[in-house]
Amino acid sequence: MSDSTSKFEGWIGLDQDSAKGQMVWREFQPKAWEETDVDIRITHCGVCASDLCVLRSGWRPTPYPCCVGHEIVGIIVRVGSQVKGLEIGDRVGVGPQSDSCRGRVDGHCVECSTGNEKYCTKLWTGTYAGRYLDGSKSYGGYASFNRVPSHFAIKIPDVIPSAAAAPMLCAGATVYAPLKQYGCGPGKKIGIIGVGGLGHFGILFAKALGADWITAFSRKASKRDDALKLGANVYVATCEEPEWVARHANTLDLIISTVSSNTLPISDHLKVLKSNGAFVQVGNPEDGPFTFPAGALIGMGLRFCGSKIGSPSEVREMLALAAAKNVQPWIEERPMKAANQVILGMDQGEARYRYVLVN
Repeated sequence: MSDSTSKFEGWIGLDQDSAKGQMVWREFQPKAWEETDVDIRITHCGVCASDLCVLRSGWRPTPYPCCVGHEIVGIIVRVGSQVKGLEIGDRVGVGPQSDSCRGRVDGHCVECSTGNEKYCTKLWTGTYAGRYLDGSKSYGGYASFNRVPSHFAIKIPDVIPSAAAAPMLCAGATVYAPLKQYGCGPGKKIGIIGVGGLGHFGILFAKALGADWITAFSRKASKRDDALKLGANVYVATCEEPEWVARHANTLDLIISTVSSNTLPISDHLKVLKSNGAFVQVGNPEDGPFTFPAGALIGMGLRFCGSKIGSPSEVREMLALAAAKNVQPWIEERPMKAANQVILGMDQGEARYRYVLVN
């Protein structure tokens, strides 16, 4: 049994001014139905900085009209005949990616066949402002319903509330994946740059993975108490502590940077790493490339890396850890009807630390 009568409506950005709180609520046409798809009645959707960036064409020209939102949680109301492991009534989540080639372009894909769908180079469909293999356009979660290939719909563990699960699908997975990949765990000392939507998850998941020590970095001291409550051992206000580099030099094994600005003093942060340490950038700046001297890497054998969201297997693993360790993100729930006001508040840095829209 399935419900094929769902009315797909959402907050639509028509041009760059939509980022100024000028999205309009209207009906849209979801991707063409395939028997490997599911339809989801959206109950919650996290609000991500990427949403604003795409609404204002910050990274590249946006294919308007666009419905943003890629931290989607909801209930399945329609299931294709070829879907396995999901049923009507299941609670699932959809993150920033809603499709990859999965071998359909030329018969084989190393990334898709090894659980690295997030790095597929043959087809990468964002949950919004993207294109599916058949040319259909993707629409996101500031909406009533979402249609998505079932491979990218992830069951949510029962013990995680929907409002808490939503921001894990992007913000949580984006920091969890590199923490796990680069060895966060017992015996390791971790740095998190930026205490915001992503950064607060960085602290939470570094703690959940068993890191011995967590140092949180931010420009000002205003988030010190929050960072310590989240689980950081030390907080460094880089603009207010002139000697911070010397004080913390050669102390950390891994740094995750969530900051999306090219003004980040990368060379200073690299000095805080131990030899053979790794600096992983997950924030994607709109204001141009980073610059730092090659010698900063060569002198201590450091790695400067990037990481992108989470593939389905990583999201499942992260959700299992969050359930086992009772990871509690700091969220603020807001009604879906207030989406225009909410994105303005996020742009002003008012969220502590993730807004979640609720239908």
